[in-house]
Amino acid sequence: MTDSAVFVPHFHWDREWYEPFQVFRHRLVTALDTVLATADADPDFRFTVDGQMAAVEDYLEMRPENRDRVAALVREGRLAVGPWLILLDEFLCSGETIVRNLQMGWAAAERLGGAMPVGYLPDMFGHVAQMPQILARAGIEHAALWRGVPGSVDGHAFRWRAPDGSEVRTEFLFDGYDNGLDVLLVPDRIRQALAEYAELTAGRWGGDPLLAMAGTDHNAPDPKLADWLRKASGEERPITVATLDEYLRKQVRDEVTAVVTGELRSHVRGNILPGVLSVRLGLKQRMALAERTVDHAERMNALWSRRDDSNFLALAWHKIIESTAHDSVVGSGTDETCDQVAARLAEAAQTARAVRDAALAEPAALVPSDGHLVANPLPAPRTALVEVDVVAAPEGSALVATTADGSAHPVQLVSEAPTVLSDERLDASQLERVLRRIHRRELFGLLIDRYELTPNSLVFHLAEAPAGPFDLMTLRGEVAAAAAAHPGEWRVRTLAQARATALVAVPVSAGGLAAFRVEPADRPAAPATHPVTATPDRLSNGLVEVTVAADGTLEVTGPDGTVLSGVGRLVDGGDRGDSYNYAPPAHDTLVSEPARVGVELLDQGPLRARLRVTRVYDWLAALAADDRDRRDGRTVPTPVDMVVEVRAGEPFVRIATAFLNQSADHRLRFHVPLPAPVTASASAGQFAVTERGLTAEGGWGEYPLPTFPASSFVSAGPATVLLDHSAEYELVDDGSALALTLLRAIGSISVNLHPLRDEPAASEIPVPGAQDLGMRIENRFAVLPWASGWQGANAVALAEEFRADVLVARGTAPGGGPLPPDATGVRVDGRDVQVSSIRRVTDGHGPGTEVRLAALWDTASTVRVTGAFTAATTVDLLGRPIAAEPVTGDGLELVLGPWEIRTVVLR
Repeated sequence: MTDSAVFVPHFHWDREWYEPFQVFRHRLVTALDTVLATADADPDFRFTVDGQMAAVEDYLEMRPENRDRVAALVREGRLAVGPWLILLDEFLCSGETIVRNLQMGWAAAERLGGAMPVGYLPDMFGHVAQMPQILARAGIEHAALWRGVPGSVDGHAFRWRAPDGSEVRTEFLFDGYDNGLDVLLVPDRIRQALAEYAELTAGRWGGDPLLAMAGTDHNAPDPKLADWLRKASGEERPITVATLDEYLRKQVRDEVTAVVTGELRSHVRGNILPGVLSVRLGLKQRMALAERTVDHAERMNALWSRRDDSNFLALAWHKIIESTAHDSVVGSGTDETCDQVAARLAEAAQTARAVRDAALAEPAALVPSDGHLVANPLPAPRTALVEVDVVAAPEGSALVATTADGSAHPVQLVSEAPTVLSDERLDASQLERVLRRIHRRELFGLLIDRYELTPNSLVFHLAEAPAGPFDLMTLRGEVAAAAAAHPGEWRVRTLAQARATALVAVPVSAGGLAAFRVEPADRPAAPATHPVTATPDRLSNGLVEVTVAADGTLEVTGPDGTVLSGVGRLVDGGDRGDSYNYAPPAHDTLVSEPARVGVELLDQGPLRARLRVTRVYDWLAALAADDRDRRDGRTVPTPVDMVVEVRAGEPFVRIATAFLNQSADHRLRFHVPLPAPVTASASAGQFAVTERGLTAEGGWGEYPLPTFPASSFVSAGPATVLLDHSAEYELVDDGSALALTLLRAIGSISVNLHPLRDEPAASEIPVPGAQDLGMRIENRFAVLPWASGWQGANAVALAEEFRADVLVARGTAPGGGPLPPDATGVRVDGRDVQVSSIRRVTDGHGPGTEVRLAALWDTASTVRVTGAFTAATTVDLLGRPIAAEPVTGDGLELVLGPWEIRTVVLR
């Protein structure tokens, strides 16, 4: 039996949850005031601030006068802060966001005296496979966590190994992060209670001291804690008060032999609450949009702007990271809390968008106003389909896109805009009212190109890029004179230049820029590679083909001949669970067959073809009012639109679903039936592709539903689905179909009695906003059939192309001038290599461009990085130099190990 004990005073601080942030902060300030007062009064007191700097930052914003007190305690080792900015949900953000979280938390802790070098992850709902590598590449050797550890671990520690082989010694908080509290319930019985607990858990500790985590949610330890423990300490079992860092680096002695590889999502010793993957869909979509926007902003700012907008980008990242908290993006908070998370994510995206657009405006200033600039955020060349507004072709002419090298590219006309914007009749005395609409040159959102003034008639001709000068004061004088000379009724017309919406296929280099203009031509340009053809129920581009069946599902044929039938079957069922866990009613009614089906052809090619399948379902309205295990008999006719899209040159089918949600307490899933049953799936996210079986490990108090997270794609046998945002999936029907959750609508943070979870996860607080009633529910993804799965389909690269549209800006130079030549940014060549970041950095060696790579493959691979640089340095995840890399005349060659994350700075 262990002969000593170490108590770690701490609290766990949910920044926002069943109360919004500012309410919790008020409690936080009181709690940390108590901690500081206790530390001042007792030199033996130690405190661990939950591993997240957000709690410290939030406190010091209200108590700036205490910064020096906090810093002194940190330097003395009595207050352990960091290394994270916030305790995040690891599955509902990108791997890059996890890295930035660690970087920002570490830097903030260093400013106060130093970060706790422990990957403290106490309350996350499971852990991603690459977390050990992320920690190790930041120089962190220890982790500590609770949820998700498999039943094979029977001690209090294990070696957690990432797919690349990186390891961290991991303290297993097998009884939770509050296991010391039961011992402290009766201060006079601490010695006896500790002896009983030590005997109960003796098999866990080996020769190491017992770790008693003395703290819980949202409360400071009792100021008398250290005194209680001094009195309880004895020769037979001495008690030490320490920070978590002191325990891990000074107290543990036993060699750890247990090894666990990969993600931690077991239910054996704690609930992992997997329903958070699918509740409050809007937060998951906002997170993906914010992450994508700030990523593109960083790339554009680093490659094409002379302005350093690092402060704006840091603000955007900070707001994103705040929103990753494990009670924030997961959607398990109250409605007002979730509204604040959504607003914060929107603000992050808006901040990043401003940086992105300002960066693009610099090269756009070299493009004539009758042309457009295309920027490729991906470090690989591509031919991108862009939709732009252009001058319509004269009758009998075609439209052609011309690039800087003089080559012509095909254009697909989508629509033409009306030219008559207004036609009014009014008395001459009222003409001044019309002129007040004009702001310098702008009228109705366009610019006045010219005007025609004749007796009793005024005609404005508007354009986006006017050809000649315009003087508003001259117009006012002329109109006043004409009105006086010709009283009576006048006709005033406002005519827009004939405009059209056009699709253009534009070749653009890796991380590069391309300019083009659309202009009339005698005949169309040569057809695109793999042009799209369409009939009322079939789309094809020579690579992939999709046909609509009578029930509205799809038959999709891939480039290698693989056929997926029944794609898009929708299955709606009840959900009597809560924000943490799905639960079907005991007497459920599933609806999977539509009452009516309609198909409409929207675009016919040759660059893009689309059709809309509308299926009307009779979904049940809600659970029964008097019995949550039944659904009431009321049904709501609900049309679901499914827009199916095939683009020239793409080997996958794009799908967008949309409906107005009028039902409560239900779950809707999109099925992709498989040609034959499978026993495993794989999903990409957080620098890894993780394989999973048909079951999950159970054993605690939570039924182990095999619902799993996916970020950029999920694959099962020959079916790969490319994703727009983090999503929940499951292999259903004994591995015969892949099911994606499109909506999970519930009405309570937690329910006290849950059929698939023994204990409540929180209070039973109503959250009507989580029902998404009256909301338009939209999802976007793509289906990629390939017999050999995601590896053969090149899904890593295709998922990036699907998610990352090119950026388009209108030129602002005088119209009619020459187009600037194409430009190339940073290029990365290597199969199954993800580039998670390209950004501007400045360190002791001056400015540079940081590129982060992740090898998503189980064998070593060679990667080439080319661009405008002459030197390169590999750095760790905190930016500290590791080794100089040889740069040859045409770039940098790197050998990445299996699943390796590598960061290089180019200069």
